[in-house]
Amino acid sequence: MSIGRPDPGTFVARLRRRERLVGYWIACDNPVGTERIAGVGYDYVGVDGQHGVLHPAGWQSAMLAVDAMGRSAGVIRVPAVDPIAIGAALDAGARAVIVPMVNDAREASVAVRACRHWPTGTRSLGGPVRAELRMGSVPGDLDQAVACIVMIETAGALEDLAAICAVPGLDAVYVGPADLSVALGARYFGDPAADESLSRALKEITETAARAGVACGIHCPDGATAAARLDEGFTFATVSSDITHLREAAAHHLATALGVPR
Repeated sequence: MSIGRPDPGTFVARLRRRERLVGYWIACDNPVGTERIAGVGYDYVGVDGQHGVLHPAGWQSAMLAVDAMGRSAGVIRVPAVDPIAIGAALDAGARAVIVPMVNDAREASVAVRACRHWPTGTRSLGGPVRAELRMGSVPGDLDQAVACIVMIETAGALEDLAAICAVPGLDAVYVGPADLSVALGARYFGDPAADESLSRALKEITETAARAGVACGIHCPDGATAAARLDEGFTFATVSSDITHLREAAAHHLATALGVPR
């Protein structure tokens, strides 16, 4: 099934306008599978370069797979607040980077500057690499064509939230609910002891981002949760992951074949 006709070329502009966007998460180094997902109709397909098995050598293949369908925008989560990794992800053709474990406005500024060329940033002009095919080779045009998204998932980020959202050039913040839950005292993701504090934090994040005029996203375990989060004030939401759905689908069909009630 294929839904909608998103245009990857408009993704960054729509993100900056704080339109509602829904994405999908890729953790497996499987370009064929990624290509299939990219044809479904998600606004963006996020590739996990932090926790997945997709190391930098696989980023370009993943972006090629996403671009092949001409529908979703390719996004890469880099491993850290590292200008070299950020530049490599953008040179591979990512239309946005998600930067994890940002603790304060200074680190957010490092991430933003790594996405922009001189004089506002530190990104090196890539020349004839993949980004040039999709976004040109004029520094100013490239800066407008890619987005910088930083994650809010640490105690430090929550404390410095307003300053992070006010960093010039920042396009969006993105909640990592698992790490944020632990930062708020949960023993594990889903620990009911942290439910109230997490709910308060999510409300604070969406309201602070809205006041600053930046987009605000969150990772979700399923489509129903994504819909609920969008209704709560998040402007974009990512649905589950390929590795999670692969196991769920296999388990479901096995149970069905064996007549095991679920």
